Amino acid sequence: MTRELSLQTTKLLSRLLPPIEIDTEVFVDIRRRIHAEPELGFEVSATSDLVARLLREWGYEVHTGIGRTGVVGQLRLGSGTRRLGIRADMDALPIVEATGLPYASRQHGRMHACGHDGHTAILLAAAKALAKSRDFDGTLNLIFQPDEENLCGARAMIADGLFERFPCDAVYALHNAPGVPAGSFIVQAGPVTLSSDVADVTIQGKGGHGAMPHRAQDPVVAAAATVTALQSVVARNVAPDDTAVLSVGFIRGGATHNVIPQSVALGLNVRAARPETRALVESRIREIVALTAQAHGVEASIDYRPLVPPVVNTEAESRLMTEVCAALVGADKVAATVPRGFAGSEDFAWMLAELPGCYVLLGNGEGEFGGCMVHNPGYDFNDEVLPLGAACWVRLAQTYLVA
Repeated sequence: MTRELSLQTTKLLSRLLPPIEIDTEVFVDIRRRIHAEPELGFEVSATSDLVARLLREWGYEVHTGIGRTGVVGQLRLGSGTRRLGIRADMDALPIVEATGLPYASRQHGRMHACGHDGHTAILLAAAKALAKSRDFDGTLNLIFQPDEENLCGARAMIADGLFERFPCDAVYALHNAPGVPAGSFIVQAGPVTLSSDVADVTIQGKGGHGAMPHRAQDPVVAAAATVTALQSVVARNVAPDDTAVLSVGFIRGGATHNVIPQSVALGLNVRAARPETRALVESRIREIVALTAQAHGVEASIDYRPLVPPVVNTEAESRLMTEVCAALVGADKVAATVPRGFAGSEDFAWMLAELPGCYVLLGNGEGEFGGCMVHNPGYDFNDEVLPLGAACWVRLAQTYLVA
């Protein structure tokens, strides 16, 4: 099974990108090489080594080991004082690939199932084009980040002095969007992704014989009541025009049929679009867990761990991104609203908590191939949109970095 660039798409892109030279075939090959050798979390040394080597070849000042395995390529041109950051993520997922592609993962149990191989290749293609054309005035900082999937990499790079060492006036990032037509973008001002938090709830009772529950304090019944009550948090506390998600990912407790266990554990995942909603949902979870336990005569504790805030695009940077995308594909192919149900989280949020910027979605295509959702064993990044993504970053740099 092969997925080559379609003639129709190649002709479309040749019309869209006449002033921008993108070595499409070269970077499709690079993307597929990265895809075949996926790396997880912070352990992306082969990918970061490849990125660093190519950036050096093109004349970038390259810095490695930022946030353990992050890479920054910096290019200064002219006398302009403006400074632009563009981020790409490099890590894969612990998934067994099922695409059957000739360049499928050679690392069993690891897969580029979210398109970070494509994001990396897109930024590399833009890096080469900009280094060759040298038609901007200012400082360009290209940020290649590890461990986005665990929502840790951006924060690690920031803690390692990312923006002190490489100051930026704004920072941008891109993600592919399955189900959104190829050749189109989505640029939404304000919240784009949801926050992500986890909570581990432990309900402690008193174990006993299944035939004599009156002599026990049953944590299983209390856990069941807690799960049911938690379903009211979003339904009855979050406004219909707001967004929040509360899911119970696991219930663990007990070992056999006729023994009431000592304790039961619940694992919760919580997401919200706005900081106020995030705080409200946490407050209601804590109240429900505590009061339900009290009502059932057991004790409950909760370990609540905030992971990442929402990605919130700033107004001015979103307007610029919209203008850049519209110049490439036409205003009719740039949507201003993320599709309903787009409820993921993204640790680029930490960078936008530090600086103004914008997170743009690039259509990955529709149908069985392009529309296959990320984090799926059958997913693959659509190489047809790679040159368009690269052109987006080239135009952004040319537009933002002016004297």
